[in-house]
Order: sequence, then C-alpha cells, then structure tokens
Amino acid sequence: SNTVGQVTTGLMVRPPVEGDESYPLYKKEKSDILDSLKRRASKLTKSLNQLEGIECTESEGALYAFPTIKLSSKAIAAAKDLGMEADAFYCTELLEKTGLVTVPGSGFKQVEGTYHFRITILPPEETLDAVFKGMETFHNEFMAKYA
Repeated sequence: SNTVGQVTTGLMVRPPVEGDESYPLYKKEKSDILDSLKRRASKLTKSLNQLEGIECTESEGALYAFPTIKLSSKAIAAAKDLGMEADAFYCTELLEKTGLVTVPGSGFKQVEGTYHFRITILPPEETLDAVFKGMETFHNEFMAKYA
C-alpha cells in the first residue's frame, strides 16, 4: 500500500483541531487557500462575462467554471467540416493558440444546440491576468474570424 498516501489522507480527514500545536498554522493556510480560490473564481467569472457571447455564473465550491458560449453558424460549420462539435473546435483552437486547456461541454451531454466549455480556477493567482489576457485575445480573434 501507499503509506504516504494513507498518512496524507488520514491527516486530511482528521485535520488539527483547536488546541493542537499545529492548529493556528493549519487554520491560516486553509483560510489563505480558500480565500485565494474564491478570488480566482470571482476573477474568472468577471473575465469570462466580459467576452462577447460568453455567459458564466460564479463557481461555488467547485474548482472550475462551466460557461455557455454562443458560436456563429460559420464557426459551427467549420467545426462540422472537421468532424467536430463546435465547442470542441473552440477548445482545440484555444489550446493550439494559447496552450490553455479547457474541456468541451459536448463531453457532458449538453442540451442540443448549446455550447459550453469547462475551465479550472487552478492557475496560480499571480498568473491569472496573463491567462485571461491570452484567452481574451484568442476569443476576440476567433469570434472575428467566424463572424
């Protein structure tokens, strides 16, 4: 068995409690991590909602967001020509142009005629502005190309 994994899991399910020597540090680190995740989720939602054709609700408790994207008939046709779902085409183009990995909503049995993608909030907080700038540039170019 994986002893390190077992010890880590044990610590995770039985964290330090008030009165333990390590509790103040545990409480601070946990709070710092959760606060950072909340800031990242909020920043991600705000950034995505500023992009043409994208709507996103803020992630609550998940490490990802699942925005809706409205794609033009030209983008949908280009995807079909390649034998792809339109959201998979968008995600593939995004990956190729920026290195940003997203997951197409078509892999999640989305409602016919709607398009989504899943994106995580896990990049380090100090890199988010650059990540979003790259995504914004890609998105605007993609939307203009397939207008």
